[in-house]
Amino acid sequence: MCGIVGIVGKEPVAPLLVDALKRLEYRGYDSAGVATVDHGHMDRRRAEGKLINLEKRLKEEPLAGTIGIGHTRWATHGVPNEANAHPHFSGDVAIVHNGIIENFWELREELIADGYQFSSQTDTEVVAHLVSREIRNGAAPVEAAHNALKRLRGAFALAIMFRGDDNLIIGARNGPPLAVGHGDGEMYLGSDAIALAPFTDTITYLEDGDWAVVRRGEFAIYDMDGNPVHRAPQKSVGTAFLVDKGNHRHFMEKEIHEQPEVIAHTLSNYIDFSTMTIKPLKSKIDFSAINRLAISACGTAYYAGLISKYWFERFARLPVDIDIASEFRYREMPMAKGDAALFVSQSGETADTLASLRYCKNQGMTIGAIVNVRGSTIAREADAVFPTLAGPEIGVASTKAFTCQLSVLAALTLRAAEKRKTLSPEQVRVHVQALIEVPRIASQVLHLEDQITRVARELANVKHVLYLGRDTNFPLAMEGALKLKEISYIHAEGYAAGELKHGPIALIDENMPVIVIAPHDHIFEKTVSNMQEVAARGGKIILITDEKGARLSTVETMETIVLPDVPEFVAPIIYALPVQLLAYHTAVFMGTDVDQPRNLAKSVTVE
Repeated sequence: MCGIVGIVGKEPVAPLLVDALKRLEYRGYDSAGVATVDHGHMDRRRAEGKLINLEKRLKEEPLAGTIGIGHTRWATHGVPNEANAHPHFSGDVAIVHNGIIENFWELREELIADGYQFSSQTDTEVVAHLVSREIRNGAAPVEAAHNALKRLRGAFALAIMFRGDDNLIIGARNGPPLAVGHGDGEMYLGSDAIALAPFTDTITYLEDGDWAVVRRGEFAIYDMDGNPVHRAPQKSVGTAFLVDKGNHRHFMEKEIHEQPEVIAHTLSNYIDFSTMTIKPLKSKIDFSAINRLAISACGTAYYAGLISKYWFERFARLPVDIDIASEFRYREMPMAKGDAALFVSQSGETADTLASLRYCKNQGMTIGAIVNVRGSTIAREADAVFPTLAGPEIGVASTKAFTCQLSVLAALTLRAAEKRKTLSPEQVRVHVQALIEVPRIASQVLHLEDQITRVARELANVKHVLYLGRDTNFPLAMEGALKLKEISYIHAEGYAAGELKHGPIALIDENMPVIVIAPHDHIFEKTVSNMQEVAARGGKIILITDEKGARLSTVETMETIVLPDVPEFVAPIIYALPVQLLAYHTAVFMGTDVDQPRNLAKSVTVE
């Protein structure tokens, strides 16, 4: 989603704003801009496309000033072009915005009737005009901003700057994240800690309904009624991460290859490797006392949750309700007070997931959060936080966050099985041993990259791909299809293999590759029968299996990718890697923007 940066500083801020925006590129964007105030003069530079275009504009037309705001835009209202790029101006006001103003149309009509003209198609320009009108009517800048904020409905993070005042930025949050950064005689605003990492390691997160008055040596936070509120500053770990590609072509490639290490880091947070036991969890969730578990997430995180449904129900005998968060929050499912809910999100800011969390909290449920950003809103509002230690994931298509989410969910499953006494201590130990082996086996799988690259070269020539799997491999098939279509733009669908005869088989012909995820497990023979149905209709089969599965499949394949033998319990974590590599290399052959695919954002902080 859109990225926001603001600086009230001591030196020229335009280049600093651009550098900070580069750290927000992972969110996805289609235009960018900065604005500054210099000796009472306010000016801006905007550009469609990537930040390199904005840098070029600034080189040709530099901006002076020690105060400024910057923005990377992901289009919601209006096409991606320079006119719709932020910052937006109105009179003495400059503004950048992340989110959606739901009542913008009625406000727009009101402002047009009051003589205001609009130069963009965005909802953001409404806010600029509202603040400008308040100033025209005699309000001081802080009062004008507050009055305008009270008129807004929807989700927004805002940074507002004023012509003639080089010591004031106003920030506001209702939904999308926004933080104040503390400096030495300087202050900052940013969408997340990563954006502010070059400047400070001390930040204060705004809560929903907060707005902040930020000056060089001080800041103050208020609620929407204008009452002062206190938000505790936090030390950020954002400065600990060097966000670069290293020797890799893309962040996604780098992050795929980081998985053995980050999975090991994540597992070490939950497993005692020396005793091969699950560490005691300092958590308010008592798995022995709950009757049901609700899980909700979006996109790839949802597929991680769906895989864990099989685990929790099979090993812990704990019934699980799972929904995509955008459906969960509206279908008003009945919840039992005292039961628990888990919410999975890489960023910890996903709007639909956060709304679902709040619904469950209002129902009296105990809330657990599986997040990659410990200071995120979802983490702060949960009763128990189960961190994934994946580090910053810059590529929009989730890879290492997914396998770390699976690692956490697997460990929680075993903890639940212990507490509910559905597995014996020895059985738990066997499964823990399997988890401990995952990083080593993941490293072995990455050595198959050359073979997977050859397969990807063929996939780059097709229009449609079908993924099939059974049991936990069914959600993994859907995740594989999602990966392929989001970065290569090839249409792909993931199906339960048993559903093949109920419709998808009509698609099978000699031009349709079918990727079958089928380790030799307790239902392998059933999957082979589905492969035979594909082969009988001329479909090209790409089989991802293990040595025994390859030997016993009895079906001719276009390619068989043979993975190391692993226990069924951990197979989804291991089999995720070839699925990711296949999508990645296909996209590379097609020449797409792998790290920032079109129309997508890393963190979806609005509906």
